Amino acid sequence: MLSNLKKSKGIGVDISKNAIFIAKNNAFKHKLSNRVKFFHQSLDSVFGRKFDLIVSNPPYIVKKDIKNLSDDIKKYEPRMALDGGNDGLDLIKKVIYKSKNIIKINGTLALEIGNEQVKKVSKLLTDNNFRVKFILKDFENNVRSVFASFN
Repeated sequence: MLSNLKKSKGIGVDISKNAIFIAKNNAFKHKLSNRVKFFHQSLDSVFGRKFDLIVSNPPYIVKKDIKNLSDDIKKYEPRMALDGGNDGLDLIKKVIYKSKNIIKINGTLALEIGNEQVKKVSKLLTDNNFRVKFILKDFENNVRSVFASFN
């Protein structure tokens, strides 16, 4: 994203040390290291700042469905990157709730979600003072992302 947002700076936050390591290498490879900082911590720790844009790809797979994923996903994705809890929404709820405290008025929250979650996620967003602006679908016409602004 920073490659396209030429005047922007970013912060990356993840609880996975490996994800932070990969992100730092990617930033270096794309000559973006001077415009981004990475933190190995929980979203709970990000306070005292307000952001124009928050992008999150939280785990959203229903816990009982993980065993049914294709081997290329199960073998290479860490379980913590997949497991969204009993309804797949545990971390999505947390991101929405925490984002209210760190997003600017009219700021945008972009969430990757599961295809069957758009109605529930839209309601969660609305209940937390966000307004759904649009959704994005993948090449198979499955909903993959929802974008909302904070009121």
